[in-house]
Amino acid sequence: MSDAPLRVYDLAHCRAGDKGNTSNVSVILYDDADWEFLREVLTEERVRQAYRHVAKGPVKRYEIRNLKAFNFVIQNALGGGVTISLAQDIHGKSLSNIMLAIQLPARSQGGQA
Repeated sequence: MSDAPLRVYDLAHCRAGDKGNTSNVSVILYDDADWEFLREVLTEERVRQAYRHVAKGPVKRYEIRNLKAFNFVIQNALGGGVTISLAQDIHGKSLSNIMLAIQLPARSQGGQA
């Protein structure tokens, strides 16, 4: 077994979208067997910490159990929104890369990080 850290991209892929100044990042698991583990460790707080340098608002997680996916709604994350932001990535499409890079605890540690 590798000593490399486990990250979201090891278990899932992502898709980012936008609405005004809100970003939503969907996390879709590759394997249904990872659902409970990711459900336990990929918390709103862990995601909020990962986005703290770009998001100024709360994070809400929605579970889509039948698709083995999550949708994270991240408020105040797009520099004011598409029509007023001067950011290079005004739609926030690259924000899914932050989600994919989140380091997770080892499975033997469960949700304790």
